[in-house]
Amino acid sequence: MNSLLRLSTPSDAHRWSDERRRDGQSIGLVPTMGALHRGHATLIERSQALCDHTVVSIFVNPTQFNRSDDFDLYPRTLDVDIALCDSLGVNAVYAPTVDAMYPEGFETSIDPGSLAHRWEGEHRPGHFAGVATVVTKLLTAVQPHIAVFGEKDFQQLAVIQHVVRDLGLPVTVVGEPTVREDDGLAMSSRNIHLASDARAQATSIKQAIDRALDRSTSTDSPSDIVEQVTNDIQRSGGTVDYVAVVDRLTLEPVTDLNSDTRLLVAAWFGGVRLIDNVALAATE
Repeated sequence: MNSLLRLSTPSDAHRWSDERRRDGQSIGLVPTMGALHRGHATLIERSQALCDHTVVSIFVNPTQFNRSDDFDLYPRTLDVDIALCDSLGVNAVYAPTVDAMYPEGFETSIDPGSLAHRWEGEHRPGHFAGVATVVTKLLTAVQPHIAVFGEKDFQQLAVIQHVVRDLGLPVTVVGEPTVREDDGLAMSSRNIHLASDARAQATSIKQAIDRALDRSTSTDSPSDIVEQVTNDIQRSGGTVDYVAVVDRLTLEPVTDLNSDTRLLVAAWFGGVRLIDNVALAATE
């Protein structure tokens, strides 16, 4: 029977990992900020399918929030999260404190480069430097062979893959497809903040994306799709931060649809910011 272990400091995680590695066992890491839901469960299941042991990290990282109110309001449900991990057969939860992650005198920050400049980076200054730094610290502590991230945060996934490659970190970063609610809304820990009317309006993101998929023919231009998705969301009461059709590797806007095209969306509903994305290959 699985016995869930709780790790609280980088040295705890390091010792635990060293023991498993010496025994020739593989380790998977699922980095999270808690408030776990079914989307996280799929990440955990993917790690378990790929590795002998799975660690879930739970840490609400202050350095990736550009608004203090967003950090303060982020849901924290550690006891419930740990119980869920236990029920899913997770081997260890790494839940460090802020002081353990950023001890007095901590000054280092990782610049993730050009992939972080557009889209989320433009609307959330400093966000990806915080993400890159905390993920590097998590990977260094846990030393996983594989780390699993959700594709819902597509730019984050791309940035992390870029950082891991540039720094030569010995880990494979795996992306897992977005998990959705029954009404199509992408699962997010922030969804609990949506009032009922805003929640109903927010389903327009997926509806707009579906319309874009239907329109992604060789004769439709990315600019037409951007306009359609933007208008659909605005008509439903959302405030759009950005809609973009980009190359999935460079995240730069494209002028033609191809097999490497991705549609990115960020919009506000009732004071809650939501993101979504989908592969948008041209069809004949």
